[in-house]
Amino acid sequence: MDIKLAQCFIAVDDHDKALTFYRDVLGLEVRNDVGFEGMRWVTVGSPAQPDVEIVLEPPLADPNASPADRQAMAELLAKGMLRGVIFTTDDVDATFERVLAAGGEVLQEPMDQPYGVRDCAFRDPAGNMLRFNQPRKR
Repeated sequence: MDIKLAQCFIAVDDHDKALTFYRDVLGLEVRNDVGFEGMRWVTVGSPAQPDVEIVLEPPLADPNASPADRQAMAELLAKGMLRGVIFTTDDVDATFERVLAAGGEVLQEPMDQPYGVRDCAFRDPAGNMLRFNQPRKR
């Protein structure tokens, strides 16, 4: 039996800003951008991973959520308290410079980690933490 990751979710408060970042800055391709029941379903992914998509969704995409729950999730997103993702790259320093040049909010400059990667971290336009890592050469 094969089990593979198909989609993961990142909360965004502005799909257009998110698309500019994920498509234009990171170079991900837009796989879907459609309206559905008053919401917007947007997926992006790396051309190198055609079977994996990142869904850019509102902070609380449940249509039955209460206004108080929606507000609480929006506040957590604004504080950067929701989880992000970790990307791999073959050149973390070049990736850092590219995101920095596009105005990315730096959380950590590139550094060698004791667990075997060189990595850096940014916040996306919605405040999510994104890490970019590169396995260290031995």
